[in-house]
Amino acid sequence: MLWSLFDRKHKKDSHVRKLGLVLALCAWVAPAAAQQRPLDTQDPETIGAGRVLVEGGISAANDVTFPQYGLKGNLWQLPVLGVNVGLSSIADLQITGGPYDYFSIASRDLVAPLAGVVTATGDSTHSVDDIRIGAKIKLVPEGSWRPGVGFRFSTRLPNASRKSGIGQDTTDFGASLLFGKTIQSIRVVGNLGWVSMSQPLDATRQNDELVYGLSFARAVTNRTEIVGEVYGRASVSDGTAPVGTESRGLLKLGGRFTQGAVRFDAAIFFGLNSVDPTVGFTAGATYVFNAFKLP
Repeated sequence: MLWSLFDRKHKKDSHVRKLGLVLALCAWVAPAAAQQRPLDTQDPETIGAGRVLVEGGISAANDVTFPQYGLKGNLWQLPVLGVNVGLSSIADLQITGGPYDYFSIASRDLVAPLAGVVTATGDSTHSVDDIRIGAKIKLVPEGSWRPGVGFRFSTRLPNASRKSGIGQDTTDFGASLLFGKTIQSIRVVGNLGWVSMSQPLDATRQNDELVYGLSFARAVTNRTEIVGEVYGRASVSDGTAPVGTESRGLLKLGGRFTQGAVRFDAAIFFGLNSVDPTVGFTAGATYVFNAFKLP
């Protein structure tokens, strides 16, 4: 597997070097259109009225931890799907999810708070992925000196089963401001917002977390791009974050290649926190087409 090429013991010590690589690449990236796969950071640019964006791919992550269930192992998402619909020139409807998440269990902590809920007794478990529904609105177009500004809100639904050991079985709601600016040859996009996460051990309580993202894209040729980002959430509660709402983040580096109407992508990513995957990869494709005309 991909992660066998990496030395896990250097994961945490190398975060500064990895972040430095991202910042170095940002110094020479070029303009890019509204960013989607393989990035999670949302560009304030929308896809356009009457247009539909369809994307899909696979994702694999090594050493993923679900503390509330006491499970640690490798997670495969087969596939990850998304649809964006241009409701107007300034608004998109976004839906993401997946039909099959497979988790290979490497270890169990039988004293974890919800360990007894998991019905999987073997060395693997599976479930559907949670569906996320949201909308993105462009508030301010990009100008000669000012960045483009947008607003996005989304809800995560509890589709993944708690009995599988990989589902939160809770509902989250979040909102973020989106910023995007092309400076000379650099396209930089930033997100800053919050998410209210219901606590898996007490659904009547929530933990509010900071959501952040910073990405870049550079057109190497007229069909090839280099992309990267730092994206995640950070618990801002006093003391230790409630179990299941820990801080999570990823550093991602990859590329995109356009062939006709289809854009292919691939990226590797590294976790920024102890519960995050050590390393992983994602690959997929995106297709945008004119679907309808608004009255």
